[in-house]
Amino acid sequence: MTSAAQKELWFCTGSQHLYGPGPLGQVAEHSQAIAASLDARSEIPARVVFKPVLTTADQILQLCREANNAETCIGLVLWMHTFSPAKMWIAGLTALRKPFLHLHTQFNRELPYATIDMDFMNLNQAAHGDREFGFLTARLRLPRKVVVGYWEDGDTIDEIGTWTRAALGWGESQTLKVARFGDNMRNVAVTEGDKVEAQKVFGYTVSGYGIGDLTDRMAQVADREVETLVQEYRDSYSIAKEHDKPDALAVAARIELGLRAFLTEGGFGAFTDTFEDLHGMGQLPGIATQRLMADGFGFGGEGDWKTAALVRVMKVMAQGLPGGTSFMEDYTYDLAGRAKVLGSHMLEICPTIAADRPSLEVHPLGIGGKSDPVRLVFTSPAGAAIVASVVDMGNRFRMIVNEVDVVTPEQAFPKLPVARTLWHAKPNLKVAAAAWIYAGGAHHTGFSQALTMQHMEDFAEIAGIELVRIDDETRLHELRRELLWSDAAYRIGK
Repeated sequence: MTSAAQKELWFCTGSQHLYGPGPLGQVAEHSQAIAASLDARSEIPARVVFKPVLTTADQILQLCREANNAETCIGLVLWMHTFSPAKMWIAGLTALRKPFLHLHTQFNRELPYATIDMDFMNLNQAAHGDREFGFLTARLRLPRKVVVGYWEDGDTIDEIGTWTRAALGWGESQTLKVARFGDNMRNVAVTEGDKVEAQKVFGYTVSGYGIGDLTDRMAQVADREVETLVQEYRDSYSIAKEHDKPDALAVAARIELGLRAFLTEGGFGAFTDTFEDLHGMGQLPGIATQRLMADGFGFGGEGDWKTAALVRVMKVMAQGLPGGTSFMEDYTYDLAGRAKVLGSHMLEICPTIAADRPSLEVHPLGIGGKSDPVRLVFTSPAGAAIVASVVDMGNRFRMIVNEVDVVTPEQAFPKLPVARTLWHAKPNLKVAAAAWIYAGGAHHTGFSQALTMQHMEDFAEIAGIELVRIDDETRLHELRRELLWSDAAYRIGK
């Protein structure tokens, strides 16, 4: 996974020549100080790079073009220290293809009551200049994040950091390649979608491969590589005697090595498969998929390429944060007392969300027609999390996000042979499940104990897609009106 530390936010300040060289020098000094301070904050997972103060339309246009062409630049932070007449920004902003955050701050925290004069007022008028800039960005209907607050305050830093993670995810989405082994699971609706439109909206590409392409690469794996990986399995996971089956472990290791090589050599960051199309493979890819996800690859079961891309983007956004991120499925419920959701899948849950050391187990699967697959079994730790889904509504993409609270199971699952997590959906299952179904949310999701609703909202804003929030404040009658209005707004927009 590409390190976020290699990426840059460009800190850009607007002003004008009306104030003369003296005040412009102070503007530059203040801007450099703010940029350096932000760059030093660990909450912001990218370098913050100061750019010279912008005072003309030509300078602004040139900078925006440079940002578009700079592979390391994931976005801009824009601040109007003084009054910067916003017509200067039209050409640059309409050419800009990178996301931007509008920081509404000022260099001084407090008013210097005893000494304030007109020179101070002319220099420190972000309250004035940012409103001029804000009108222009609203008039141009530009997606952007507005953060208001003093630049050294913790909540301001946190907001910038959260948006930066969304910008990192967006940057990843622009170049992401998704490999599909086989097609979608037959007759399933929600895993379908318009891949051309997805590339137009999100940037990522989705390419199909026959399962023979993968099995051919598996056949090239040397036996000694298989033996080495099997030993890594033994060293990394708990294995009960009844699950220590050398032949099964060797088949699983060969699948992982072949799959990892295929994805790495092809530059893929995410992949899908389906148990209906795995001819020539001895097992379904269980532990292989789990370990690849732990290393940052996105995955979607049954050919679900939208979720595979989403999981990869969420993993990039979550780099360095505590808590894991995984492919997930709403599987079944506990409707006794306060209702809970049991999230799981046949095999493919990422061990980054494990509370303890996973156990390696070999069990019959019951579907797929293959030999018993190797998988990692574990339970997730308690704590806050989100589940997110991206669906194709025909005329647009919609993201649905539900805040959840993962809980420690009150009882063990002695016969459940897959990884799992148990959660309370907010505000409660009755409202959350109805809201999810009204919104058309998929049964496959990206699950994260690292990211928050705000990360996903910022990403949706950058992508220009609809976001449906399901949280403690969700009321079904309000949400249904919101969905109706969204349908109308997108039809009018088209």
